[in-house]
Amino acid sequence: MSIKVGIIGGAGYTAGELIRILLNHPQAEISFIHSSSHSGKPVHHAHKDLIGETDLIFTDKIGTADVLFLCLGHAKSQEFLSKNIVPAHVKIVDLSQDFRLNGLFHHEGQTREFIYGLPELRRDQIKKASNIANPGCFATAFELALLPLASQKLLNDEVHVNGITGSTGAGQALSETTHFSWRNNNISVYKAFSHQHLKEVRLTLETAASAKVPDLNFIPVRGNFSRGIFLTAYTHCALSEEEAKDLYKSFYKDAAFTFVADPEISVKEVVNTNKCLLSVEKHGNKLLITSVIDNLTKGASGQAVQNMNLMFGIDEKAGLNLKPVAF
Repeated sequence: MSIKVGIIGGAGYTAGELIRILLNHPQAEISFIHSSSHSGKPVHHAHKDLIGETDLIFTDKIGTADVLFLCLGHAKSQEFLSKNIVPAHVKIVDLSQDFRLNGLFHHEGQTREFIYGLPELRRDQIKKASNIANPGCFATAFELALLPLASQKLLNDEVHVNGITGSTGAGQALSETTHFSWRNNNISVYKAFSHQHLKEVRLTLETAASAKVPDLNFIPVRGNFSRGIFLTAYTHCALSEEEAKDLYKSFYKDAAFTFVADPEISVKEVVNTNKCLLSVEKHGNKLLITSVIDNLTKGASGQAVQNMNLMFGIDEKAGLNLKPVAF
């Protein structure tokens, strides 16, 4: 099988990662990469890491494809689908937040239902889906840290979460808090208790628990590095450390990319991969869970390809056997 892929919004960070992965995917072929601002220019004009890797040219035309990846800014995916009729047989993976909470899109007779694409929770649904709402980066690390507890109704007390993310999590557009001279050797809190991913996290955990979950106290932090998320969560828990580790290992025993690690973990073990690494520790009556991912792969483009693989019934890990940077 050769899956023909179209990419909408091809000039940003997530699109660049997606192209890098798909160029080496054994069963995918990039049909076109759409970018109004870069039309007619080589893809490596925007993604210099792809010099020598591809001769593809950006286009402002929408070609034929079996699957479309929407790598657009938030609210732009709905706008794109409202302006462009995508044939019903073409599958969609949306990397924005447009359909994560409300998965229905209606416009002039066309209706699409988007399934929330967290494979560790909804693998069977994803396999049958035609449209995927790819999870957010912080949301992925957050949800994977707490899903085993939610599934056993063990989230009985408020949860305290701190997550630090690399600068690529803010996207490619320059702003006061993303340029080098501000970000380098610096660290800062933003959107304390109000990050936009909290709503999808709560919805996902409550789906797993079939019940309301307590307060999720989330402090997001801007890190002084390019990519990766290092997230810690703690809450009161009656399980022993051994019981908690057994629960996590059992929950993720069939997961293709999520692993429970006994040693201490760090961002470098996951950067450039589609992995999530978790560690579980007991401190007094509190359970501490650490979750690390690459925000651009497992938190975005890698997970999007993982979802595509599931949708087309091929090896879930196809194109995603990526080596971490490590040092």
